[in-house]
Amino acid sequence: MDAVTQLAPTVGVVAACDFLAVARASFYRQRPVLGLSASPVPPQRPAPARSLSEAERASVLVVLHQERFQDRSPAAVQATLLDEGQYLCSIRTMYRILQQEGETGERRDQLVHPSYQKPELLATAPNQLWSWDITKLRGPVKWTYFYLYVILDVFSRYVTGWMIAYKENAELAKQFIEEAIGKHQVPAGQLTIHADRGRVMKSKPVAFLMADLGVTKSHSRPYVSDDNPYSESQFRTMKYRQEFPDRFGCIQESRDFCQELFPW
Repeated sequence: MDAVTQLAPTVGVVAACDFLAVARASFYRQRPVLGLSASPVPPQRPAPARSLSEAERASVLVVLHQERFQDRSPAAVQATLLDEGQYLCSIRTMYRILQQEGETGERRDQLVHPSYQKPELLATAPNQLWSWDITKLRGPVKWTYFYLYVILDVFSRYVTGWMIAYKENAELAKQFIEEAIGKHQVPAGQLTIHADRGRVMKSKPVAFLMADLGVTKSHSRPYVSDDNPYSESQFRTMKYRQEFPDRFGCIQESRDFCQELFPW
């Protein structure tokens, strides 16, 4: 075992055990008893004879830093250099040199999305937190819809306002929200309105209106479907009722249905 221990740093454990006819399992098993380290220091690998010198590596890095190659992969760089009759090194060597310089990542400017926090809203009284959304109601024929706008008070689940229109429009949403706030006489600085990230919800007319009225706006996180659960649950309750029709014959029929639904 002592001979294997002395020979292993030079030729390796496998070669030492084979040469001295010692089972490697026995050597590894008795190593703690002999007071040896669990992982002996491997011998230093000699530099390959064909490896690039420091000057050559620096020249390759200079080429990779050229403006025409700043946003191209090493494979594309080598292909361009070969078309020009120049060969510096292999593609793998280019990657190895870039890795040592910490430049193997994407070198182009990338769009970094901001981190969005989960909205945590609390309502302890009415008219503190509203949630609003828009859903489609099927019209009399295929590909025709009516659009139902609903504002829900999160504390009491009371529908503070609703409207059915022929289209989904920012100006209509602005008028709808303004009338609901005026109807309930909500003072400035008290109300927070939460919505998802729909086109109308994020529109400038709605944002400017809330800023003028002193209303705090809140939005769901992108691509998160359950950050506005109150309005979504209310729409599901409406559409899963037995009285809810498959299609509405006209917009007045849909309004008559909602006039009975929301008091209920």
